[in-house]
Amino acid sequence: MNVFKQYWSNISKRTFFGDKIYYNTDFFEKLFQELNSIMLTPIKMIKGQCDDLKKRGKAFNDFFSKVVSKVRQPIESFFSWLIQKTEIQRASKVRSDKGLIVHVFGRISAALLCF
Repeated sequence: MNVFKQYWSNISKRTFFGDKIYYNTDFFEKLFQELNSIMLTPIKMIKGQCDDLKKRGKAFNDFFSKVVSKVRQPIESFFSWLIQKTEIQRASKVRSDKGLIVHVFGRISAALLCF
């Protein structure tokens, strides 16, 4: 969540698609109110919720989560390919934001040249 908050949470009028880890209702309600941006994530089940409420919302929650996942799937496939071809996650010697940017764009450039 820190990277999203740091770099993208000030972008207005956008729709973001994220993983369940990004689910934070209060933060995203504020983002929508202030910047008219929205984050769509698969729906997390609420612990301790009664079975009756789980059953009522299950069809909608499953459908919504499936739609969000379909949008995310090509992105996930691209990142999987990128990791496989470039080992982009091996950035142990990077010590700054600028160094990370150089590392990432260098690896992406190398992957696209090989493509």
